[in-house]
Amino acid sequence: MRLFKVDAICLFVFILVLLPTNIAASKRCALPNPNRSFESARPNEVELDASIVAEAIAYASTHGRISVQVFRNNCRVATGPLDPLTDDIPNNLWSSTKSVIGILTGIAHDKGLLRPDDPIGKYLPSGLGWGDAAHRAITIKHLLTQTSGMEEAIISEAGTVLIDPSVPQEALSQPLIHQPGSHFDYSQRGPDLLAYVVQRAVGQDLQQFAQRNLFDPIGIPSNSYFWLRDRTANTYGYAWLFLPPTQLAKLGLLMQNLGLWNGQRVLSQEWVRDVAKSSPRNPCYGYLFWTNAGQPCTGPNFPARQTFNRYAVPSLPQDAFFMVGFFHQTNFMIPSLGITVTWTGILGDKEANLGALLSAAPADLYHNFFRILMRGVKDVDIPDPGPLHDPINFEVNPTDFLKPSVLINDLNSNPNCNVLFCNRTVPTAGIIANLESIASAALGLLGGLL
Repeated sequence: MRLFKVDAICLFVFILVLLPTNIAASKRCALPNPNRSFESARPNEVELDASIVAEAIAYASTHGRISVQVFRNNCRVATGPLDPLTDDIPNNLWSSTKSVIGILTGIAHDKGLLRPDDPIGKYLPSGLGWGDAAHRAITIKHLLTQTSGMEEAIISEAGTVLIDPSVPQEALSQPLIHQPGSHFDYSQRGPDLLAYVVQRAVGQDLQQFAQRNLFDPIGIPSNSYFWLRDRTANTYGYAWLFLPPTQLAKLGLLMQNLGLWNGQRVLSQEWVRDVAKSSPRNPCYGYLFWTNAGQPCTGPNFPARQTFNRYAVPSLPQDAFFMVGFFHQTNFMIPSLGITVTWTGILGDKEANLGALLSAAPADLYHNFFRILMRGVKDVDIPDPGPLHDPINFEVNPTDFLKPSVLINDLNSNPNCNVLFCNRTVPTAGIIANLESIASAALGLLGGLL
């Protein structure tokens, strides 16, 4: 009996010593704070193959990426060759700005200031130019999932930047061409309108709310970025947040950590999970985030509407979700692997698909990079999906993205608001605010260099 106990103890010790070796060897890092930047780790310390990580970085760097950061367990394990030059330079996030609006909507929701099923009319001013009954019945969830039903044309909408008199009123001037909630149409004015709704719900300027409740808690200083406004000083929600790559990575890590930052709850875990869920009208889109949770996947109506009969990134697990901006300003979050990838750049896809070549579709750049990187994960067996085989497609449909009626409605929204006058004034507050914000970011960048 005594011999049996000794043998059992020896076996138990053997199991303790040998079996958990991989887990014990996987390093975890603290997130940045005011006194600490990103902690680093060698790839092998977080169960990644160093040579394969280097291969993935090389692929990204030769495919239009001017900044690449790979994290695992919050540790920065690899960066691109240009990162020392680009780390702190504010970069237009383009449509990744939409995801920031999704995060801010969640923070407002967590504070009990709004609910996804609320009609936006609850938060809009009354009177001429602030929507008829049908527009005011659009819900916050419709705006989050790009199913508002309002007519859109993403190039026409974006073409008025800096001369826009009042983007929420411009949004409300676009006719409803679909029943809200019935059809996915990727829009610019929808996120602009949502940004305004959140501002009204929280009762303060949206950028002040963002700084206090999102950027400050994760260590993004106000002088490290600038965020453009329309001429009335409403914050753009669809693009025009200029953020350095190091600060963009913090947003990705916040979402990777389910809204928790060094023990401080910034965003509820429930909201993080909601943004990554498939929405009914587009299985690869959540709450202003793209997601790998479902298929097929419908992209923006540029240069023509396309639906891919696959996941957004077939080489990634289905729990992955993404902040995606034009030219691929992207945060990739893969919760099941603890991996976050942040990159910025210009173009990079090479497949025979015009939407992909114009960075308007998830294609070979994403798939090939992660097909390489997933081979380097040593503690999880990830099947190789093989090469991507999308159909050749060079379709262009200008009426999908260039509509004179959308442009005219933007510039002449209602009798109270047009490109010259809006709400009984010549709007200039946004112009002044933009100049001040750009100057602050320039001084912040200069101070960091000196």
